[in-house]
Amino acid sequence: MNKELNNVAQMMVKPGKGILAADESNATITKRFNQINLECSKESRRNYREMLFRSSEAMENYISGVILYDETIRQKSETGEYLTDIIQKSNSLVGIKVDTGAKPLALDNSQTITEGLDGLRERLNEYYNLGARFAKWRGVIEISKDNPTSYAIKANAQALARYAALCQEANIVPIIEPEVLMDSQNSNHNIKECERITTWVLNTVFEELFNAKIELEGIVLKPNMIIPGKFCKERSSPNEIAERTLSCLKETVPHGVPGIAFLSGGQNDIEATEHLSIINTSSNNPWNITFSFGRALQHESIMTWGGKVEKITDAQKAFTHRAKMNSFASLGKWNVDLENND
Repeated sequence: MNKELNNVAQMMVKPGKGILAADESNATITKRFNQINLECSKESRRNYREMLFRSSEAMENYISGVILYDETIRQKSETGEYLTDIIQKSNSLVGIKVDTGAKPLALDNSQTITEGLDGLRERLNEYYNLGARFAKWRGVIEISKDNPTSYAIKANAQALARYAALCQEANIVPIIEPEVLMDSQNSNHNIKECERITTWVLNTVFEELFNAKIELEGIVLKPNMIIPGKFCKERSSPNEIAERTLSCLKETVPHGVPGIAFLSGGQNDIEATEHLSIINTSSNNPWNITFSFGRALQHESIMTWGGKVEKITDAQKAFTHRAKMNSFASLGKWNVDLENND
């Protein structure tokens, strides 16, 4: 076992801490800025992310690592300090998104394959020198009447495995993120179908990781929770979501994996926190289970900030509150009363 990789993976899922996903593409963060009528520029993106990274209470106490975008890992603050140095001063790890996005699968535009393997070995070596100690690659699976197909699942699983092998070769911990979407325009599947497809996807992913000789002790899994599609008329209780999610994980994820950091996948802030907390009330989970949220950690903060300097302190308080709530959830200790009493 590679002890360096395992140590980093353990730090990423340290009890009471989780991962901030701040790796939005420029197109995605433009949509977020449009909500607050703010022009999306290199400077505004830097200012927003620096505001989060300088939220010292949140970063030091509740955030184990930050996933960055290529632009961000190279950026400096107005005072000339690298943003990565700000992150590391809070004892958080620097991570990097390395895929180049989901593109239409050749000969089948109804499904996607994530690209970015070309030149990845060289990019990973550069990112390591820039301070990155973990990376992220997202494979996207959409449920519809005819999809997903076994070919699309296997193709994305193989890409995840090839990416993971290159990461471990570069002494970088790979986050394995196979996401079964719950909020696409076709997402009207029920919770049973989500569980069936997610089980299929995770089994395929771990088969490919095994074939690629990946050291499971040196990865972190970032899956979706088992949730009905956004447009499904059959809603599920938080307890059912937690129970089905744990059942799926226990059926598919080897115990050697150090931890699981859930994506929020279209859930709102409170839903993501509540479901995470119920999952963690189980006392016999073989892994550390925490969060790797983007929108569900940042939404309140960005809306409070609104691009205004005078709102930075309030926005940092909003970010700290959300991070603290998810810290409680990662320990199975969140309840709704904490939202108002914090």
